[in-house]
Amino acid sequence: MPIIDLKVSGPENPAVAQQLVTEISRLTKEVLKKKPEVTVITVSFVPDYLWFVNSVSLAELKTKSFHLHIKISDSTNLKVDKADYIEAVHKSLSSLLGGVHPVSYTAIQEMKADAYGYEGLTIEYKYINNQKK
Repeated sequence: MPIIDLKVSGPENPAVAQQLVTEISRLTKEVLKKKPEVTVITVSFVPDYLWFVNSVSLAELKTKSFHLHIKISDSTNLKVDKADYIEAVHKSLSSLLGGVHPVSYTAIQEMKADAYGYEGLTIEYKYINNQKK
């Protein structure tokens, strides 16, 4: 159900990517109550010299940053759940990456269930079909 795109500043590092994915998967399950078996996470690394905050590169600032973008089904989480998730992601990724710039973002995008899905079926169809069982 959720798809997560994570951008991290710095050189590509598969070991760091695996640590981040493990932690994000855990938080997504525990805080947002999303099923791990349908959670997809992609990780990309952006060189510090190509990531800018207020027109200054992270290389110059000697810091790190991340941007996490998660898509979830509309109206499946309360505002407090989303706030807790944003806080937990920031704390966890700051701890794992170290020296994270305060302007590191987590964005939760709520998708309408009739316009989002997997296996060629919308989330709305899956929900209705599961109610009949």
